[in-house]
Amino acid sequence: MQVRDKVVVVTGAAGGIGRAMALRFAAEGATGVVVADVDEAGARAVAKEIGDRAAAVRADVSREEEVAALAETPFGPVDLFCSNAGVIGGHGLDAPAEEWDRLLGVNLMAHVYAARAVVPSMVARGGGYLLNTCSAAGLISCPGDAPYAVTKAAAISFAEWLSIHYAPQGVKVSVLCPQGVRTNMLAKGLAEDHVTARAVGASGAILEPEAVAQAVVDGLDAERFHIFPHPEVAEFTRRKAEDPDRWLAGMARFVAGLS
Repeated sequence: MQVRDKVVVVTGAAGGIGRAMALRFAAEGATGVVVADVDEAGARAVAKEIGDRAAAVRADVSREEEVAALAETPFGPVDLFCSNAGVIGGHGLDAPAEEWDRLLGVNLMAHVYAARAVVPSMVARGGGYLLNTCSAAGLISCPGDAPYAVTKAAAISFAEWLSIHYAPQGVKVSVLCPQGVRTNMLAKGLAEDHVTARAVGASGAILEPEAVAQAVVDGLDAERFHIFPHPEVAEFTRRKAEDPDRWLAGMARFVAGLS
């Protein structure tokens, strides 16, 4: 998957990983980049950085009609849809139903809405690409945040289903699974001394968003399903698959050591 001359949509693009991807896709020669975010002012600022090949759109990705509208771009049909927007919860068993609903809407259903919006036209045109930001938490859990761990795991499962059913029709799928990235989301958790942020800090390097964007470009070029900006996540995932009981016991010790 080469981004040059492609039409790309990036959600959650007002900052962090989404912003870095939007800017990098433009630098790679994308025909057009739709910069989508619930933060309209932030989206406009990123689109202004890119110039005439960008369009800013306010979009709440938990609403299907707003995701569907992103498929109607001023640049033509979507070649690459990056469903990147995500939110954290911060609670365990005490997470209220409203928090579960919010994270299910943004972290899972937004991917479903994106696929519904663009896959049929991609199949009709002979191909396309979906990149879903799912986080390492979707593979190796998330200490301190049950809704985040569960919704990200569900997002990966949905991406697997999409790949199984639509790769034979030319629609490729990748999941972006970073660990610690220097974003406002992580900074807030560190400032609050939340167990999730402490776990991220203890698990490996904190990457800049631009390094994640580089991993995305490389992963798309290789058309890898799993894109791991942090190589250690691949190793953690392997250990989990080889011996789930040992992995669970080790994770329990790790989390206990954070308190």
